[in-house]
Amino acid sequence: MIHKPDTKAQRMKRHLRVRSKVSGTPERPRLNVFRSNANIYAQIIDDVAGKTLVAASTLEKGFEGATGNAEAAKKVGQMIAERAKAQGIDTVVFDRGGNIYHGRVAAVAEGAREAGLEF
Repeated sequence: MIHKPDTKAQRMKRHLRVRSKVSGTPERPRLNVFRSNANIYAQIIDDVAGKTLVAASTLEKGFEGATGNAEAAKKVGQMIAERAKAQGIDTVVFDRGGNIYHGRVAAVAEGAREAGLEF
């Protein structure tokens, strides 16, 4: 019998493992990335206060172009970095959300770094 692995459960397991080591503080909040098939979302979170400080995604009204590719992910990274800079956030901790650091997740990080966010 063929056994198909539950990839969502595997991702959630990796995410819990990453989150046990990565936490956002007021001085250095957490940059969280969530990737769906069609869109990509990024949030900067202060885990001590339990609040989202800044958010960006491909679902926003001003977003133009395709939403599910690496170019869109890079734009989201640049958007979140610009908004973070406006809030006075310079350094963050990167949370890949259990995804492999590759493709769209890496593109978000690259875009944020290019726009001046340090991690």
